[in-house]
Amino acid sequence: MFRNAVVRSARLSGRRFQSTASAPVFPQAEQNFIKLSQEEQHDVVKRLNDVMKADWKQVSLEDKKALYYATYGPHNHRRPRIKPGDNTKVFIGVVATIGLSLTISSIVRSTVPKPRTMNKEWQEASNEYAKQRNMNPISGISSEDYKGKGFVKTFF
Repeated sequence: MFRNAVVRSARLSGRRFQSTASAPVFPQAEQNFIKLSQEEQHDVVKRLNDVMKADWKQVSLEDKKALYYATYGPHNHRRPRIKPGDNTKVFIGVVATIGLSLTISSIVRSTVPKPRTMNKEWQEASNEYAKQRNMNPISGISSEDYKGKGFVKTFF
């Protein structure tokens, strides 16, 4: 038993405990990638793609992060379109548009004359006409125990 432990420890001591991955191609990509010009960014992505063609297990975590950031990071065409303060502008625009539409609607309603059928006499005559023609005899204006106003509206 003691001999097996010595043999195992001898095997472990001969191992190399360093990583085989080389230095990262583009360290701290999140901070530095945006500062580069378009050509430099393209060159960095090319170098990172060449590194990714190698064995995936030997690629450093820093290179994987750099390639992910270069591909999917918030820069160039992936930059957010919404700037600070845009939400306030949209809210003010929506409120102003709704206010303008309500103003125009109230002006139109106040200036246009009411139709001739919207007076009380016409609506009472419509009630009499409906009773003469026996309109809706089951539950409407022509029924025996009807207590509603019929066609007469309360807003004049």
